[in-house]
Amino acid sequence: MKPELGVCYYPEHWSEEMWAEDAARMVETGLSWVRIGEFAWSRMEPSPGDLQFEWLDRAIEVLGAAGLKVVLGTPTATPPRWMLDKHPDMLAVDAQEQPRKFGSRRHYCFSHMGYIAECERIARIMGERYRRNPHIAAWQIDNEYGCHETTVSYSQAALQAFRRWLADQYGSIDALNAAWGNVFWSMEYDSFDQIDLPNLTVTEPNPAHVLAFRRFSSDQVAVFNKAQVDVLRPLTDAPLLHNYMGRILDFDHFKVGKDLDIATWDSYPIGFLSDRLEADEAHKTAFLQQGDPDMQAFHHDLYRAVGRGRWWVMEQQPGPVNWAPYNPAPLPGMVRLWSLEAVAHGAEVVSYFRWRQAPFGQEQMHAGLLTPNNAAAPALAEARQTADDLAELGAVTQAQADVAILFDYASDWAWTTQPQGAGFNYFRLVFSAYRALRRAGLSVDFLSASETPKSGYKLILAPGLATLGDMVEQRPDQLTLFGPRSGAITHDFQIPKTRPGLSGLDCEVELVETLPPNVCREVVGGGAAQHWIDRLSGSAPDLLTYTDGTSALKGENGLWYLSGCSDETLWDRVISMAAHEVGLTLHPMPEGLRRRETEQHVFLINYNSSRVSWNGHEIGACEALILKKHAPEEG
Repeated sequence: MKPELGVCYYPEHWSEEMWAEDAARMVETGLSWVRIGEFAWSRMEPSPGDLQFEWLDRAIEVLGAAGLKVVLGTPTATPPRWMLDKHPDMLAVDAQEQPRKFGSRRHYCFSHMGYIAECERIARIMGERYRRNPHIAAWQIDNEYGCHETTVSYSQAALQAFRRWLADQYGSIDALNAAWGNVFWSMEYDSFDQIDLPNLTVTEPNPAHVLAFRRFSSDQVAVFNKAQVDVLRPLTDAPLLHNYMGRILDFDHFKVGKDLDIATWDSYPIGFLSDRLEADEAHKTAFLQQGDPDMQAFHHDLYRAVGRGRWWVMEQQPGPVNWAPYNPAPLPGMVRLWSLEAVAHGAEVVSYFRWRQAPFGQEQMHAGLLTPNNAAAPALAEARQTADDLAELGAVTQAQADVAILFDYASDWAWTTQPQGAGFNYFRLVFSAYRALRRAGLSVDFLSASETPKSGYKLILAPGLATLGDMVEQRPDQLTLFGPRSGAITHDFQIPKTRPGLSGLDCEVELVETLPPNVCREVVGGGAAQHWIDRLSGSAPDLLTYTDGTSALKGENGLWYLSGCSDETLWDRVISMAAHEVGLTLHPMPEGLRRRETEQHVFLINYNSSRVSWNGHEIGACEALILKKHAPEEG
C-alpha cells in the first residue's frame, strides 16, 4: 500500500472565506486526507433538536472538491452544555466522588445510558446525512478514549452498571465471594446490590474487587464504542476508526479494536519524552527535541496489532505542544523523520495535528503547520518534503517479524492495583524488553495475550503477563521467554497453585522481593536485576545466576523464565542468548539509531542530533536512510 499524508482541520474555527484557500494549500503541501468534526457538536446542534449541518455540508464540499478525502468524526467527546442540562447525572465522577465538570472535554461517564442514547442519535443523524457523500472516506468515532484519566468513573451510573456486570460475570453472589476471597476481613456479601465501588475505603480495597472494576470499566469503553459502530456500520462502507493515545492502558484497546476497521493513534514524541517516559536526565537532555528513539515505534507496532495490520497516525506532532511540563520545538528534520518512521512500521496515513494553530482555547500554544496569522510554520516544508519522499518510495509492505511481544492491558490493571513495590509498572517492564530488541536491530510485532500466537515467530516475549493460559503453543524452532511476575495471579487475583503455560518448565517461584531504586542484584558475567526479583526453584537448568548463587534465568524445552526486571546490560545478554538459541541474526545498533525492516526496504532511523556511521552507511542527524532490499545493508 502506498502511504499518504493528512491533517486535522477545524472549519468551525475559521471564517468560511478561508476554507477554499486552506484546502488548496493542503493539496499543494502534498496532503490527501483531512479530519474534521470531532469536536463540533455545539455547532451541529446548538440546542436540542436544532440541527445545523449546512455549514458542515459546505465545508465537506469545499475540502472534497479540492481533492481531499475526509475523515468525519462523531463529536461525542465534547457534548455541548445543553446536554448536561438534559442529563445532569451524565458526568464522570473521580475517586473522591467529585464530578468531572463541564468546561473542558471528555466530560461524560461511559456507563450513562442516557448519554449513550444521545451518541447513537447524533451518529445516526450524521450517518444518514453523509452516507452517500463521495468525499467521506472514513469515520472516526469519538476522540482519544481514556485521555485525561476518563476511563474509570465512580458515578451512580457506573455503580449500577458494575453490579449488573458482576451478576453477569459470576452468576451468584456465592461464586463472587469465593472468587474474590471475601472471607478475608469478613468482606462477604449477601447480594450484588451490597457491592460498592472500590474507593474511599479505610485502607486498600480487595485487589480482586479493584481488578474486577477495572475490567468492567474497560468493557464499558468497548460497549460505548460499539454503540456508535452498530449505528454507522449499516449506513456506510467507509472504514470506521478511533484515535488511541500513547501510554494509555486504562482499557483494552484490542477489545475496542475488534469492532473497528483501522486503529489510529496520536503521536507526540517530544511531549511523551517529558510527560510519559521514565528515563535519566542525560537521556532526556540528549533527545529533548527529538523524542525517545523507541517510544513512537513501540506504539506503532502495538497499534498495528490492535488494527489487525491496518493503522494510521491520526495526530502527528508538528511543533511544540501545550500540555507537557516543558515544550521545546523539534529539531529540523524531526517531523519528516517521525513521518517516515511511522511509514516504516506500516502506517497507511500520517496526519498532522493541526493545520493552523488556534489563537484561542486550551490548545492555543499547540503548534500547527501554519501559525495563527496564516504564515508557514517550520513543519509545513517538512510535510511537503515527506510527501515527495513517499511519492518516490512507493508501496511499503509489512513483513511478519521473527520476534513478538505478548501484550496484555489487564496485566497493567493488576500490577497498578497491587505493585508490591513502589514504582512497579507493567508498561516500563514491557518497554524495557522492546528497547532491548530494538537495540539488537530486530523488528518486533505485538500480539494480544488473549489470543494464540500465529506461527512463524522464532522468539516470543511475555514479560509481566499477570495471568497465563495455554495460549503459547511450543514449536521446535520457537523460544518463549516469560517473567518476571508472569502467571503470578489468576483471573480473580488469587495466587495460582500452578502456572499454566509453563507446564513444560520445571520452575517455581518460591517467593518474591522488591528492591529500592539504589539496590540491584548483580548477575554473574555482567548485568543486574532491579526492583522486582522472583526467587526461583526447580530442576530446570540455570542459564544465568546471580552472584549470590540464586537463579536469574532458567530454561528448558523452549521455555525460559527471567526472574527480575533487567537493566540494559542483562537484557542485551538475554536477547543475545535467545537469538543464538533460535538462529536469529542480530544487528547491534548504536545509541539513537534504529532499524526497521519491511518486505521491500530496510529503514535506518537516526534520532541523534549528529551524524551516525553504521556498517558502512552514513546517516545524517535527524534523518532516515532507506535501503532497498537488493542493496547491501552491511558493508
